[in-house]
Amino acid sequence: MSDSHDESANGLSLPKPELPTARASRKPVTGPASTSTAGGSAELRSAIRTLELESEGLNALRAALDQGLGEAFAAAVAIIAAAAGRVIVTGIGKSGLVGQKVAATLASTGTPAFFVHPSEASHGDLGMITRDDAIIVLSWNGEAVELRNILTYSRRFKVPLIAITSRAGSTLAKQSDVVLELPRAKEACPHGLAPTTSTTMQVAIGDCLAIALLEHKGFTAQDFKIFHPGGSLGASLQFVSDIMRTGSSLPLVREGKVMAEAIVTMTEKSLGCLGVVDAEGRLIGMITDGDLRRHMGPRLLQARVEDIMTREPKTLPPGTLASAALEQINSLKRGDASRPPGVTQMFVVENGKPVGIVHVHDLLRAGVA
Repeated sequence: MSDSHDESANGLSLPKPELPTARASRKPVTGPASTSTAGGSAELRSAIRTLELESEGLNALRAALDQGLGEAFAAAVAIIAAAAGRVIVTGIGKSGLVGQKVAATLASTGTPAFFVHPSEASHGDLGMITRDDAIIVLSWNGEAVELRNILTYSRRFKVPLIAITSRAGSTLAKQSDVVLELPRAKEACPHGLAPTTSTTMQVAIGDCLAIALLEHKGFTAQDFKIFHPGGSLGASLQFVSDIMRTGSSLPLVREGKVMAEAIVTMTEKSLGCLGVVDAEGRLIGMITDGDLRRHMGPRLLQARVEDIMTREPKTLPPGTLASAALEQINSLKRGDASRPPGVTQMFVVENGKPVGIVHVHDLLRAGVA
């Protein structure tokens, strides 16, 4: 009764491939070059066939959600959302590896979850599961013997059980409160043995659960940042308020100033721009190096800042994600109808007043890229 995704139980003994005697070239082959080199090779055809078969599996899964699977999916989301404890994900073999990914995705998107190995569960880890939890079991055939003790435990203590399987008549399905029956699709493996299309569908339905729960809980980018403080993802989840320059660093002048004085302030702050505020301190315009070049002439130094500035410049609120700020600055650098090209900084404004400024270099130094 072992799951077909459990390699240790399939009993197959395949001959070991012969190793090449000559060392292959280590020169990397990139996208366009590999296409011209492979030129319809067997390897390329194999890759395309694999993607086509896995796509067929995903299309079948999509169609199933429009039918009976959709109702079961909604029930599974309701059970998990109502659980006062955590989501316990389990599975054996390839299904177990997918289960680890599903648990990690759930946990990182606001649904507390962890993976329990079924063999370890039989040797004490069942103590990790409480009545307040919900259990997700992945098993393609639903007959893996290693899962038996977890199933028994869940029924004994009335822990909600959700099955992700391809067989509604399996032992797992019969014991479960909700069955997410995945359509049976052809594996990409030419022998029909290596879990490929099936595991792709398992990953996909796990992602569907995680995102549906994320949206159900109203999980925000701010919440996401709490669980992802490190690496480039953590950097992109910083907010403009975490990075912006404030206080005396702001290049600001009052309207009515002559450009001779304004340029001195602009040079001292070394940000390549200048903000113009009214008597109440509200930002009404912005002058950049590009503006100076466009107005270069004998009368520039005697002109008033309001004669040179770009009115109603694009600004950012303090709660803008750093990654979104970088995209907005890049869009200004490319140029749009409301701004001249070449802008590399934006003022951060709250209630109409500038509270900070962020330069593209600040974002890059913070690791947002």
